[in-house]
Amino acid sequence: MSFDRTDRISEEVRHALDRIIRDSVKDPRVRGTWSITRAEVTRDLKYCKVRVSMLEDDARAELIKALKGAAGFIRRELSREVDLRNTPQLLFEDDRNMQYAQHIGQILAEESKKLGESAEEGE
Repeated sequence: MSFDRTDRISEEVRHALDRIIRDSVKDPRVRGTWSITRAEVTRDLKYCKVRVSMLEDDARAELIKALKGAAGFIRRELSREVDLRNTPQLLFEDDRNMQYAQHIGQILAEESKKLGESAEEGE
């Protein structure tokens, strides 16, 4: 699989968005442990789907709401930081892959523990 132009742009946008949100967005709802896990820019550079992961479940909805509210400001700052013909419209989404992976890991650990206990009983 080749690493084409849109992939390089998406990665550059992801890094720039992380810097912009951490340094320039002053909304008090943008707090806690969060990460931009992925930015997917369309081929025509009109839209960018930004996936944000957060460890604290209670502040997750507020973070996404704050980012959606600040999308215009973030887009303007992105246009200043990344030199593109079109600055994409930002669409923020909640990314729950980390929580899902943690949940699966917990289930596997429980099953492994059950198997270990049943093997000891069989001896």
